[in-house]
Amino acid sequence: MPLWNIYHPENAYTDADKREIADRIVGFYDGFLPRFYVNVLFQPLPAASFLIGGEPTDDFVRIRVEHIARQIEDPAEQERFMNHVAQRLAPFIGERGLRWEMHIGETPFGLWTISGLKPPRPGTAADLKWRTENRPSPY
Repeated sequence: MPLWNIYHPENAYTDADKREIADRIVGFYDGFLPRFYVNVLFQPLPAASFLIGGEPTDDFVRIRVEHIARQIEDPAEQERFMNHVAQRLAPFIGERGLRWEMHIGETPFGLWTISGLKPPRPGTAADLKWRTENRPSPY
């Protein structure tokens, strides 16, 4: 699963913005993962609770992503992914005058379950079943 945590200033995003951002993030993984694998959490923070260099800020977005279902091992692919993310999220961050930072951590596949089930390996019949049904199920 990719788990996206987006820490942002209070009132930076409307509910419609959040839906659009989440849709764009889900789109990064279309064809690779079941849509239900992709989780996006918006975490608004008041300036007094978001400090950079010890100073309160209300113009910074911090994105923390956990890749668990798949890892990006090829450096060229990593660069393409990061550039694609920057381009697709620019209307909600840089183009709004917000500064931002992002990182992706990658968790070993074996240390992950969904609803108590070990997810199927990529490219298997069970993986196709999960993508088609868009939910976890025994296999």
